[in-house]
Amino acid sequence: MSKLIRSVLLGISLSFALSACATAPEDPVEREIYEQANDPAQPVNEAIFEFNMAVDRGILRPVAKAYEFVLPDLVRDGIRNFLRHLRTPVIAANDILQGEFARAGDTLGRFAFNTTMGLGGIFDPAGEAGVEFHEEDFGQTLAVWGVDEGPYLMLPLLGPSSGRDLVGLIVDTGLDPFQWWSYNSEKWVIENNSTIRAVATAIDTRSRNYQQIEDLEETSLDFYAAVRSLYRQQRNSLINNGSENDVVPDIGFDDDLDGFYDDEGSDDQQASLTE
Repeated sequence: MSKLIRSVLLGISLSFALSACATAPEDPVEREIYEQANDPAQPVNEAIFEFNMAVDRGILRPVAKAYEFVLPDLVRDGIRNFLRHLRTPVIAANDILQGEFARAGDTLGRFAFNTTMGLGGIFDPAGEAGVEFHEEDFGQTLAVWGVDEGPYLMLPLLGPSSGRDLVGLIVDTGLDPFQWWSYNSEKWVIENNSTIRAVATAIDTRSRNYQQIEDLEETSLDFYAAVRSLYRQQRNSLINNGSENDVVPDIGFDDDLDGFYDDEGSDDQQASLTE
Protein backbone atom coordinates (compact mmCIF):
# COMPACT_ATOMS: atom_id res chain seq x y z
CA MET A 1 0.00 0.00 0.00
CA SER A 2 1.38 3.39 -0.98
CA LYS A 3 2.38 5.97 1.61
CA LEU A 4 -0.33 8.26 0.25
CA ILE A 5 -3.10 5.71 0.93
CA ARG A 6 -1.70 4.93 4.38
CA SER A 7 -1.73 8.61 5.31
CA VAL A 8 -5.31 8.97 4.11
CA LEU A 9 -6.51 5.98 6.11
CA LEU A 10 -4.76 7.33 9.18
CA GLY A 11 -6.52 10.66 8.71
CA ILE A 12 -9.86 8.94 8.32
CA SER A 13 -9.35 6.89 11.46
CA LEU A 14 -8.69 10.12 13.34
CA SER A 15 -11.77 11.74 11.80
CA PHE A 16 -14.00 8.88 12.89
CA ALA A 17 -12.53 8.92 16.38
CA LEU A 18 -13.18 12.63 16.81
CA SER A 19 -16.58 12.61 15.13
CA ALA A 20 -17.83 9.93 17.54
CA CYS A 21 -18.24 12.73 20.09
CA ALA A 22 -20.42 14.83 17.77
CA THR A 23 -24.08 15.20 18.78
CA ALA A 24 -27.02 16.40 16.73
CA PRO A 25 -28.55 19.78 17.77
CA GLU A 26 -31.81 19.69 19.72
CA ASP A 27 -33.48 22.55 17.85
CA PRO A 28 -35.78 20.96 15.20
CA VAL A 29 -34.75 23.33 12.38
CA GLU A 30 -31.05 23.04 13.14
CA ARG A 31 -31.40 19.28 13.48
CA GLU A 32 -33.03 19.04 10.03
CA ILE A 33 -30.20 21.06 8.49
CA TYR A 34 -27.68 18.89 10.35
CA GLU A 35 -29.23 15.67 9.06
CA GLN A 36 -29.55 16.92 5.48
CA ALA A 37 -25.91 17.99 5.44
CA ASN A 38 -24.99 14.45 6.56
CA ASP A 39 -21.68 15.78 7.83
CA PRO A 40 -21.39 14.56 11.44
CA ALA A 41 -17.64 15.16 11.50
CA GLN A 42 -17.90 18.72 10.15
CA PRO A 43 -15.42 20.34 12.59
CA VAL A 44 -12.79 17.74 11.72
CA ASN A 45 -13.68 17.84 8.02
CA GLU A 46 -13.37 21.63 7.98
CA ALA A 47 -9.94 21.40 9.60
CA ILE A 48 -8.81 18.89 6.98
CA PHE A 49 -10.33 21.12 4.28
CA GLU A 50 -8.27 24.08 5.50
CA PHE A 51 -5.17 21.89 5.48
CA ASN A 52 -5.94 20.82 1.89
CA MET A 53 -6.45 24.44 0.87
CA ALA A 54 -3.13 25.39 2.44
CA VAL A 55 -1.43 22.65 0.42
CA ASP A 56 -3.24 23.85 -2.67
CA ARG A 57 -2.24 27.49 -2.22
CA GLY A 58 1.33 26.74 -1.19
CA ILE A 59 2.21 23.86 -3.52
CA LEU A 60 -0.37 22.57 -5.97
CA ARG A 61 -1.62 25.87 -7.40
CA PRO A 62 1.82 27.37 -8.22
CA VAL A 63 3.05 24.03 -9.60
CA ALA A 64 -0.09 23.73 -11.75
CA LYS A 65 0.35 27.26 -13.10
CA ALA A 66 3.99 26.56 -13.93
CA TYR A 67 2.97 23.28 -15.57
CA GLU A 68 0.46 25.11 -17.76
CA PHE A 69 2.93 27.88 -18.61
CA VAL A 70 5.84 25.58 -19.52
CA LEU A 71 4.05 22.79 -21.39
CA PRO A 72 2.07 23.38 -24.59
CA ASP A 73 -1.50 22.15 -24.81
CA LEU A 74 -0.53 19.19 -27.01
CA VAL A 75 1.87 17.85 -24.38
CA ARG A 76 -0.58 18.38 -21.51
CA ASP A 77 -3.32 16.67 -23.51
CA GLY A 78 -0.99 13.73 -24.09
CA ILE A 79 -0.29 13.46 -20.36
CA ARG A 80 -3.99 13.52 -19.52
CA ASN A 81 -4.75 10.93 -22.21
CA PHE A 82 -2.04 8.62 -20.87
CA LEU A 83 -3.20 8.95 -17.26
CA ARG A 84 -6.76 8.15 -18.30
CA HIS A 85 -5.49 5.23 -20.36
CA LEU A 86 -3.87 3.70 -17.29
CA ARG A 87 -7.22 3.79 -15.46
CA THR A 88 -8.86 1.59 -18.09
CA PRO A 89 -8.68 -1.70 -16.11
CA VAL A 90 -10.47 -0.16 -13.12
CA ILE A 91 -13.07 1.57 -15.29
CA ALA A 92 -13.76 -1.59 -17.31
CA ALA A 93 -14.08 -3.69 -14.16
CA ASN A 94 -16.65 -1.30 -12.71
CA ASP A 95 -18.54 -1.12 -16.01
CA ILE A 96 -18.92 -4.90 -15.82
CA LEU A 97 -19.82 -4.93 -12.11
CA GLN A 98 -22.60 -2.43 -12.86
CA GLY A 99 -23.92 -4.56 -15.71
CA GLU A 100 -23.00 -1.85 -18.23
CA PHE A 101 -21.62 -4.27 -20.80
CA ALA A 102 -21.93 -1.87 -23.74
CA ARG A 103 -19.92 0.74 -21.84
CA ALA A 104 -17.40 -1.95 -20.86
CA GLY A 105 -17.04 -2.76 -24.56
CA ASP A 106 -16.45 0.92 -25.32
CA THR A 107 -13.84 1.09 -22.56
CA LEU A 108 -11.95 -1.95 -23.77
CA GLY A 109 -12.30 -0.85 -27.39
CA ARG A 110 -10.85 2.55 -26.52
CA PHE A 111 -7.98 0.85 -24.74
CA ALA A 112 -7.12 -1.40 -27.69
CA PHE A 113 -7.46 1.36 -30.28
CA ASN A 114 -5.57 3.99 -28.30
CA THR A 115 -2.83 1.52 -27.35
CA THR A 116 -2.13 0.72 -30.99
CA MET A 117 -3.13 3.83 -32.93
CA GLY A 118 -2.62 6.31 -30.10
CA LEU A 119 0.98 5.37 -29.28
CA GLY A 120 0.22 3.68 -25.99
CA GLY A 121 -2.55 6.04 -25.00
CA ILE A 122 -0.72 9.32 -25.49
CA PHE A 123 -3.18 10.26 -28.22
CA ASP A 124 -6.93 9.65 -28.21
CA PRO A 125 -8.00 8.58 -31.71
CA ALA A 126 -10.88 6.60 -30.18
CA GLY A 127 -12.31 9.78 -28.72
CA GLU A 128 -11.93 11.55 -32.04
CA ALA A 129 -13.85 8.65 -33.61
CA GLY A 130 -16.73 9.20 -31.19
CA VAL A 131 -15.95 6.67 -28.43
CA GLU A 132 -15.41 9.15 -25.63
CA PHE A 133 -13.77 8.58 -22.25
CA HIS A 134 -16.04 7.99 -19.26
CA GLU A 135 -15.21 7.55 -15.59
CA GLU A 136 -16.34 4.69 -13.37
CA ASP A 137 -15.22 3.68 -9.90
CA PHE A 138 -16.33 1.27 -7.21
CA GLY A 139 -18.02 4.05 -5.26
CA GLN A 140 -20.34 4.47 -8.25
CA THR A 141 -20.76 0.70 -8.43
CA LEU A 142 -21.85 0.56 -4.78
CA ALA A 143 -24.38 3.32 -5.49
CA VAL A 144 -25.78 1.35 -8.44
CA TRP A 145 -26.08 -1.65 -6.11
CA GLY A 146 -28.16 0.48 -3.73
CA VAL A 147 -25.58 1.17 -1.02
CA ASP A 148 -26.26 4.39 0.89
CA GLU A 149 -23.83 7.29 0.53
CA GLY A 150 -22.86 7.37 4.19
CA PRO A 151 -21.43 10.42 5.98
CA TYR A 152 -19.57 13.14 4.14
CA LEU A 153 -15.81 12.99 4.58
CA MET A 154 -12.95 15.32 3.73
CA LEU A 155 -9.82 13.25 3.13
CA PRO A 156 -6.33 14.65 3.71
CA LEU A 157 -4.91 15.62 0.29
CA LEU A 158 -7.55 13.61 -1.61
CA GLY A 159 -10.41 16.00 -0.95
CA PRO A 160 -14.19 15.41 -0.73
CA SER A 161 -15.50 11.89 -0.26
CA SER A 162 -18.12 9.85 1.59
CA GLY A 163 -18.21 6.58 3.49
CA ARG A 164 -19.28 4.79 0.32
CA ASP A 165 -16.65 6.44 -1.86
CA LEU A 166 -13.91 5.74 0.68
CA VAL A 167 -14.72 2.03 0.46
CA GLY A 168 -14.75 2.42 -3.32
CA LEU A 169 -11.31 4.02 -3.28
CA ILE A 170 -9.87 1.11 -1.33
CA VAL A 171 -11.48 -1.51 -3.60
CA ASP A 172 -10.36 0.33 -6.76
CA THR A 173 -6.81 0.21 -5.42
CA GLY A 174 -7.15 -3.56 -5.25
CA LEU A 175 -8.63 -3.71 -8.77
CA ASP A 176 -5.75 -1.72 -10.26
CA PRO A 177 -3.22 -4.09 -11.86
CA PHE A 178 -0.58 -1.36 -11.80
CA GLN A 179 -0.89 -1.28 -8.02
CA TRP A 180 -0.21 -5.02 -7.88
CA TRP A 181 2.68 -4.53 -10.28
CA SER A 182 4.23 -2.09 -7.81
CA TYR A 183 4.30 -4.76 -5.10
CA ASN A 184 6.51 -6.98 -7.24
CA SER A 185 9.04 -4.41 -8.35
CA GLU A 186 12.00 -2.75 -6.71
CA LYS A 187 12.20 0.01 -9.31
CA TRP A 188 11.25 3.32 -7.73
CA VAL A 189 9.01 4.50 -10.58
CA ILE A 190 7.04 1.25 -10.69
CA GLU A 191 6.90 0.88 -6.92
CA ASN A 192 5.43 4.36 -6.53
CA ASN A 193 3.44 4.48 -9.76
CA SER A 194 0.05 4.99 -8.05
CA THR A 195 1.31 8.02 -6.13
CA ILE A 196 3.04 9.42 -9.21
CA ARG A 197 -0.15 9.02 -11.25
CA ALA A 198 -2.26 10.63 -8.54
CA VAL A 199 0.04 13.65 -8.21
CA ALA A 200 0.35 14.04 -12.00
CA THR A 201 -3.42 13.86 -12.36
CA ALA A 202 -3.92 16.48 -9.65
CA ILE A 203 -1.42 18.87 -11.27
CA ASP A 204 -2.90 18.43 -14.74
CA THR A 205 -6.49 18.78 -13.53
CA ARG A 206 -5.67 21.77 -11.35
CA SER A 207 -3.92 23.51 -14.24
CA ARG A 208 -7.13 23.30 -16.27
CA ASN A 209 -9.44 24.55 -13.54
CA TYR A 210 -7.67 26.93 -11.20
CA GLN A 211 -9.68 29.96 -12.38
CA GLN A 212 -13.04 28.23 -11.80
CA ILE A 213 -11.98 27.16 -8.32
CA GLU A 214 -10.77 30.65 -7.46
CA ASP A 215 -14.05 32.13 -8.73
CA LEU A 216 -16.02 29.65 -6.61
CA GLU A 217 -13.98 30.54 -3.53
CA GLU A 218 -14.44 34.27 -4.11
CA THR A 219 -18.20 34.13 -4.71
CA SER A 220 -19.19 31.56 -2.07
CA LEU A 221 -20.53 32.70 1.27
CA ASP A 222 -19.34 29.36 2.67
CA PHE A 223 -16.68 27.77 0.48
CA TYR A 224 -16.62 24.54 2.50
CA ALA A 225 -20.41 24.07 2.13
CA ALA A 226 -20.19 24.94 -1.58
CA VAL A 227 -17.54 22.27 -2.12
CA ARG A 228 -19.61 19.71 -0.22
CA SER A 229 -22.70 20.58 -2.26
CA LEU A 230 -20.95 20.45 -5.63
CA TYR A 231 -19.23 17.18 -4.71
CA ARG A 232 -22.56 15.47 -4.20
CA GLN A 233 -24.05 16.93 -7.38
CA GLN A 234 -21.14 15.61 -9.41
CA ARG A 235 -21.22 12.18 -7.82
CA ASN A 236 -24.93 11.87 -8.55
CA SER A 237 -24.28 12.86 -12.15
CA LEU A 238 -21.56 10.23 -12.52
CA ILE A 239 -23.64 7.53 -10.83
CA ASN A 240 -26.45 8.19 -13.31
CA ASN A 241 -23.99 8.29 -16.23
CA GLY A 242 -24.77 11.96 -16.71
CA SER A 243 -22.69 14.64 -18.30
CA GLU A 244 -19.20 15.27 -16.94
CA ASN A 245 -19.05 18.70 -18.57
CA ASP A 246 -18.71 21.95 -16.65
CA VAL A 247 -17.33 20.23 -13.55
CA VAL A 248 -15.03 22.01 -11.13
CA PRO A 249 -12.51 19.35 -10.04
CA ASP A 250 -11.45 18.85 -6.48
CA ILE A 251 -8.37 20.26 -4.82
CA GLY A 252 -6.71 16.96 -4.06
CA PHE A 253 -4.19 14.43 -5.24
CA ASP A 254 -6.54 11.80 -6.62
CA ASP A 255 -8.60 11.65 -9.77
CA ASP A 256 -10.95 9.03 -8.29
CA LEU A 257 -12.64 11.91 -6.62
CA ASP A 258 -12.74 14.03 -9.72
CA GLY A 259 -14.89 16.88 -8.57
CA PHE A 260 -16.59 19.24 -6.23
CA TYR A 261 -20.04 17.71 -6.28
CA ASP A 262 -23.43 17.44 -4.23
CA ASP A 263 -26.74 15.71 -3.52
CA GLU A 264 -30.03 17.14 -4.58
CA GLY A 265 -29.24 20.57 -3.23
CA SER A 266 -29.57 19.51 0.39
CA ASP A 267 -26.88 21.94 1.47
CA ASP A 268 -28.74 24.94 0.12
CA GLN A 269 -30.31 25.32 3.54
CA GLN A 270 -26.88 25.67 5.09
CA ALA A 271 -25.27 28.19 2.79
CA SER A 272 -25.85 29.96 -0.47
CA LEU A 273 -23.25 29.09 -3.06
CA THR A 274 -22.87 32.62 -4.32
CA GLU A 275 -23.28 36.07 -2.93
